[in-house]
Amino acid sequence: MYQDCMDSSGDYYFLCDNEGPWGIVLESLAIIGIIITVILLLAFLFLLRKVRDCSQWNVLPTQILFLLGVLGLFGLAFAFIIQLNEKTAPVRFFLFGVLFALCFSCLLAHASNLVKLVRGRVSFCWTTILGIAIALSLLQVIIAIEYVTLMTSRCMMFLHMTPCQLNVDFVVLLVYVLFLMALTFFVSKATFCGPCENWKQHGKFIFVTVLISTIIWVVWISMLLKGNPQLQRQPQWDDAVICIGLVTNAWVFLLLYIIPELCILCRSYKQDCPSQGNACAVPVYQRNFRAETQEHSRGTSRGLGGREGLWEK
Repeated sequence: MYQDCMDSSGDYYFLCDNEGPWGIVLESLAIIGIIITVILLLAFLFLLRKVRDCSQWNVLPTQILFLLGVLGLFGLAFAFIIQLNEKTAPVRFFLFGVLFALCFSCLLAHASNLVKLVRGRVSFCWTTILGIAIALSLLQVIIAIEYVTLMTSRCMMFLHMTPCQLNVDFVVLLVYVLFLMALTFFVSKATFCGPCENWKQHGKFIFVTVLISTIIWVVWISMLLKGNPQLQRQPQWDDAVICIGLVTNAWVFLLLYIIPELCILCRSYKQDCPSQGNACAVPVYQRNFRAETQEHSRGTSRGLGGREGLWEK
């Protein structure tokens, strides 16, 4: 097996390198992540037909889009395990920023909706939340398309740039993603202020997810731009550093945001015991208000009935 790896093309060497096994480890983590993400995606699609609370249901399409972005991140890891060439270079520079922009845009859209819910207001409709997430990620798509088109039109300049130039361009291309991270951090922090305690736990998941993601990004960018040159490990460690940050952040998205959200949805679904019909058309707080109004009306009717009986006597 190892001899077959030695005889294979150099671009695919890290997929089977036993002496520097970072490629095999990240490859395994990415495959496991893909499988778990697909299972979670099916679970959210199932809950799409079962969740009855409109405020919870409205964010489900955006969370499904988020899972598709995470699935793309795990798949993108293989573009960094395979060495830089004319095929992997455009994929790296285009998809890395676009997929992360999509994920953080979904988190920002969810956090923006939570800011309303924790203050007792009505949730955005699902099209608005989904539209916010897509619209926020479009700018990164435009930036990435312009950059990749410019580089490929100039005789694939990726292959003629020094490792330092490649790393600087790669990080500069992600400035908008860093802006989305910062904005999501502050918006998620705003979800802690409000009278509705049950919605604050969703904001905490987003806040912790973005906080850990920020730490991961600071570490891998510092290593890429400063650490590797100082340790004289450039470009040997460049792909490994980016890929480790990519896979780690994708797992953070699953473990700190998606899985806790799924647990809350399953718990509320079991406790709710949905009745016949589309209860999503009437939010829970409105149903409770109507029940209290009906009970108050019955009490008033009983009081009036008693007074009429006394008057007749």
